[in-house]
Amino acid sequence: MAEVELKLPKMGESISEATIINWLVSEGDEVTQDQTVLEVATDKVDSEVPAPVNGKISKLLVEPNEVVKIGEVIALIEASADQSESVKKDGVEEKSIPKKETKAKPTPSEKPSSSKKPPKDQKTSKSYTLNENQNTYFSPLVVSIAKEHHISFEELARIPATGSEGRLRKSDIFNYIEEGRPAQFAQPVPEQTGFQIPDLKLDKGKGKIVEMDRMRQMIADHMVFSKHTSPHVTAYVEADLTEMVNWRNANKKAFQEKYGEKLTFTPLFVEAVAKAVKDFPMINVSVDGKNIIVKESINIGMATALPTGNLIVPVVKNADQKDLKTIAAEVNDLAEKARNNKLKHDETSGSTFTISNVGTFGSLMGTPIINQPEAAILATGIIKKRAEVMEYEDGDKIEIRQMMYLSLSFDHRVVDGFLGGSFLRRVADYFEDFNRPNY
Repeated sequence: MAEVELKLPKMGESISEATIINWLVSEGDEVTQDQTVLEVATDKVDSEVPAPVNGKISKLLVEPNEVVKIGEVIALIEASADQSESVKKDGVEEKSIPKKETKAKPTPSEKPSSSKKPPKDQKTSKSYTLNENQNTYFSPLVVSIAKEHHISFEELARIPATGSEGRLRKSDIFNYIEEGRPAQFAQPVPEQTGFQIPDLKLDKGKGKIVEMDRMRQMIADHMVFSKHTSPHVTAYVEADLTEMVNWRNANKKAFQEKYGEKLTFTPLFVEAVAKAVKDFPMINVSVDGKNIIVKESINIGMATALPTGNLIVPVVKNADQKDLKTIAAEVNDLAEKARNNKLKHDETSGSTFTISNVGTFGSLMGTPIINQPEAAILATGIIKKRAEVMEYEDGDKIEIRQMMYLSLSFDHRVVDGFLGGSFLRRVADYFEDFNRPNY
């Protein structure tokens, strides 16, 4: 009987792999077309994978928590008689394959043959360099496995690599894990560093144990990765938002009546930041080894709190090309989807610059961590009334003004103090010089 290959479908722009969360079926189960059979996760968004045909699950080829590349076969389905014709869809291909020839993907406990060469297409995948002197390279797959087992980059650098040009292979890291991670607590050589990491026996105390959920683990890994990768520098400015606040208060009702959208501060921030990014294109970059990628699009991510307390970053694509009503509509739609856990992969990927509104939580200011692979992130603090000295031609006056602190964390590898400070000041200028007609 012919078998249909269920492949991991494409899940959005720039998504190359996903983590298997949970199978909703078992081998031998009958399934119907479009029935959800699998839950997967990429970054911070979960998705469901449907069955492409009616039939019976003959083989599950991957296990929960495995990282699988897009297009890889994850299961085999015996198609029912009425669907035995060749079917080819996204992530699906039907072939006549004897069951005895079906081979499951090797698990971490199975050591792949060291003589087997990796597929040619793996050579074009992006790699990460920890230390050029060590000639150690980490593929996205190796990084995913390391995150799953909480292996730091320093520890990865200690694992013997058998791949070409010093590349660390999947089999290398699995063999290392099976050996009990002997280099986990290895100390650096004093002659090389002059410092040894102390093996501190910290008392972490006693209390209720709360296991991190999967999203919290991913956020933690992403934050540690960012701090490890980018040397963070944070600059601060103070902005007078009195004109913006007054204009919004005078127009928010008319805006909603005219366009059917709430006018929060977030669309105003996104609009101004997009203009500043356009003025300073070298803020809108990513680092790829020794190269700087200057992004063609200006996609503004906005850090959003979920009901669980976790954070997610939906993205306003091409924000510099949209007017305020369009940005407001997208911001409101993305925020609503975030609250209801309905965001799609494309709506949370592709950001080139991120805004974190820490003022929403009452914070005066913040020192945000860069959302990799971006080069900078802006934090907007609470808008607070303060007595300020205002300079006029006829003398100084003390007035009540709507003030806010802005902070910009930037990657000092590619953004220096002049660029970071100038960009931040330009954002503040756009916030302050808020002269636009009423609705």
